[in-house]
Amino acid sequence: MSTPRDNVAPDRFKTDEEVLAASRRYTRRSFLVAALSGALGYEFCRQVWYSHAIGLQPWPRRLVLQADAKLSRLLFKDRAFAPTYPVSRSVPLRVNGHIGLKTDLLLESWRLQLVGVEDAHRFDRFVPDVTAWEYKYAEPQRRDDPDNPVVADPTPVAAKDVRVERAGKRDRGLEEAGKSYSTLAAGTPGLLLTLADITKLPKHEMVTEFKCIEGWSEIVHWSGVRMADFLDAYPPARKPDGSLPRYVYMETPNGDYYVGYDLHICRHPQMLLVTEMAGKPLSQVHGAPIRLHAPMKYGYKQIKRIGLIAYTDSKPDDYWTKLGYDWYAGI
Repeated sequence: MSTPRDNVAPDRFKTDEEVLAASRRYTRRSFLVAALSGALGYEFCRQVWYSHAIGLQPWPRRLVLQADAKLSRLLFKDRAFAPTYPVSRSVPLRVNGHIGLKTDLLLESWRLQLVGVEDAHRFDRFVPDVTAWEYKYAEPQRRDDPDNPVVADPTPVAAKDVRVERAGKRDRGLEEAGKSYSTLAAGTPGLLLTLADITKLPKHEMVTEFKCIEGWSEIVHWSGVRMADFLDAYPPARKPDGSLPRYVYMETPNGDYYVGYDLHICRHPQMLLVTEMAGKPLSQVHGAPIRLHAPMKYGYKQIKRIGLIAYTDSKPDDYWTKLGYDWYAGI
């Protein structure tokens, strides 16, 4: 009795052999292509990861961040408004980060150093060297753990030890990102403003969302002075060609924390120099006596305890950009 295999034509066996041979060739080719693709992919990733860094980011990734910022500006033109909410939805802002705030500032010693003002000599607050001002701090009160802030010390200020920061003598930029290259040189003229000089400007309130790059957000009730009104009251000096400087630089009194902004963004109607939260003056852990709120930016650009504002035509240094974050920080 014949079987199905006996009835198969001989040329069929030859065809099967050819198919198997071709299959082997294609399998080897596919393996080689896959291996080569994997090797090329690995080398590409290696080149990206180990390429020279710009602000702790490999330059290809930094270029992506810069392209993202350009796209955001193209789409929103820095004029987009953040949503606002009823006061009933606001909550106390959580404490997050103490860079530049690790010791309590004696608020009576606070002055805002303002540099680059148009015809600064016409103001009563003009001084030939703003860096000579001495900030005073209460000791010892350290906040090394952001998740467990120190409870306010009930001891009267007069009974505490007081440390004085003397311009040019105290080390600056003691935090991870180091000293800012945009900090002022000794002998820089400008204005020394009191809190009253700022709060005499129109007061504004708004309820907007504070968004942290870490992934959390909270709706907060803010009160203070619009940055746009501050710029009108203390306008930046124009350059010889009549144009304005491009940037605004801010830092804490001890220079440990610092940020940079484009000047035109500082005129956004929702950019606020905050003096109160939830109807109460700022606490030390939230940046008393004055901090920045810009709801169109992530929280790391919203500097607390502002001690210096400088108008400049050089792109300012920025604390978190030096540690790998985006300078633009647009939401």
